[in-house]
Amino acid sequence: MTEHEKAWQPEDLTRLFVERANAGDAAGIAALYEEQAVMAYPPGSRTVGRAAIRELWEKVLANRPKFEPEPPLPTLLSGDIALTSTPPKDGAGARAQVVRRQPDGSWLRLLDQPEFVTPK
Repeated sequence: MTEHEKAWQPEDLTRLFVERANAGDAAGIAALYEEQAVMAYPPGSRTVGRAAIRELWEKVLANRPKFEPEPPLPTLLSGDIALTSTPPKDGAGARAQVVRRQPDGSWLRLLDQPEFVTPK
């Protein structure tokens, strides 16, 4: 895998995601996840593992979507585990990720729930 900028704070992951998505860098997005990470996307299903996450984002980014930065909500931290979240601008309800500090001090996503839809 190509060397990418690392997330040294949990909140860096959201910024790096937006930068890489807008650059069309599916490998860079996948590098934000642990090897066996689980992503609840597409809606109603799960994508498991960095390789599958990369394949998913290659398909999504082929349509050249534009992502807008979303200000993070306060991070909830417990040792080497953190919960990050943002209020999405696209009306998806909420976004939340469980992230874990790596041995080198950087952070990667372990669980990613990019869309919560508000029950009707």
